[in-house]
Amino acid sequence: MHAFRPLLRKPLFNLLAAALAVGALLAPRIANAEALLLIEADSGKVLQADNATIPWYPASVTKIMTAYVTLKAVKDGKITLDTLLTVSPTAASQSPSKMGLRPGTQLTVDNALKMMMVKSANDMAVVLAEGLGGSIDGFSVMMNDTAKKLGMTQTNYVNPNGLPADGHVTSARDLGILARSFLRDLPEYEYFVHIPAIRFGKRVTGNFNKLIGRYPGADGFKTGFICASGYNLVASATRNGRRLIAVVLGANSGTARAVKAAQLLERGFSQDNLSWLRPSLGTVENLVPVDASPPNLREEMCGGHRKRPASDDDDALIATNGTGSGSLTGGAAPVTFFTAGLQPPLMKASELMASAPEAAEPVVVYTGPTRTGAALVAAVAADSDQQTPPKARGKKSRTAKKPDAGSDAKTAAAKPAAAKPDAAAKTDAKTAAKPTASKHAAAKPADKPAASGDQAAKPAKPKAATKPKPAPNNS
Repeated sequence: MHAFRPLLRKPLFNLLAAALAVGALLAPRIANAEALLLIEADSGKVLQADNATIPWYPASVTKIMTAYVTLKAVKDGKITLDTLLTVSPTAASQSPSKMGLRPGTQLTVDNALKMMMVKSANDMAVVLAEGLGGSIDGFSVMMNDTAKKLGMTQTNYVNPNGLPADGHVTSARDLGILARSFLRDLPEYEYFVHIPAIRFGKRVTGNFNKLIGRYPGADGFKTGFICASGYNLVASATRNGRRLIAVVLGANSGTARAVKAAQLLERGFSQDNLSWLRPSLGTVENLVPVDASPPNLREEMCGGHRKRPASDDDDALIATNGTGSGSLTGGAAPVTFFTAGLQPPLMKASELMASAPEAAEPVVVYTGPTRTGAALVAAVAADSDQQTPPKARGKKSRTAKKPDAGSDAKTAAAKPAAAKPDAAAKTDAKTAAKPTASKHAAAKPADKPAASGDQAAKPAKPKAATKPKPAPNNS
């Protein structure tokens, strides 16, 4: 009998090894560090799902729920879009991306929502949370109660903006449910999820969602990024009356997530007439949650190999336009490859995302109560005056800034005399031209604040002042 034991052990070992191999194939491919989901907005039908039920750190896509809870309160008559909220020290202390408003500043729910959804402003998310829930913790309870009602069984919120926190998780499945709920329950406020850009004082900020204004029919939703989650995006688009929702979690750049979302959407629209060839994946609510820990992508996203710090507004084009990537086909790979010969070719999403967005007038946002007409113009001017206070620069830059500080003729006239010794080393023509340029600058002091001051020592300084440009956006 003992002689047979090695023989018995070998088949048992082989059986165990085979079982482990099959288990590895069937297990969720967390190693891909990416989750993808594509669903129909109206029906909730799943068109593609890859790691869609694995827990994930949501980052700033959290703000979709913050907006949902806030706008639901508006719809229910608990607050209005004109309700004034106050920036608290807690809100002002949030990490970027943020508007950077000082504690005590007041603004409306409407403007706070626009700032939060377009610029992904973490401070505005806290302003809304404290205004509705009394505190971050109080509002988190409201968020979690709402998530439970919507059937988001894999989601738990700890804050309203998605900054790193223990226990703050979701999944692609739950984000698909949330996006569908937003469109179904709040159609009159859908505008907040596809504003192309905002103008706050002198600053113009474009939507971090690169599909807006680039991908045909793009009409929502929200981006997100923290080191642990990678680059996340919930996006929607409508074509021929059919609306699709794509979720991309864990992409390796801001452009990569947009490219992959565009590819998912394009594939979904292209396969509209081939649905009978694909096995049904059911609805998003019926996807079975996976009990696992969220992958932590910190080293991959924010390790030393990065040439610059990663952020939600990342323009690096890392994704390719190929469709053979396992992360793009994922769980639907057999179907994708089987029908590939029958599909029209996918659009060049990478080229589309690298192009400039369609021209669109930025939506004006401002502090203070709701205003119109001349009062709105005055509010915008006041916000402009409060922005970007002068920073300590080199001696040359301080010399260039002196005309900005005083608009009287004496201050402006004094400048050419101080600058002449430097100009004399140049040509006589430049020296002779300086008094004329100085008088022109003194006659138009309103143009001076737009000058950058970076080339203060050059004689062409007054000319640069006639070309006002908005200050660069903060990411």
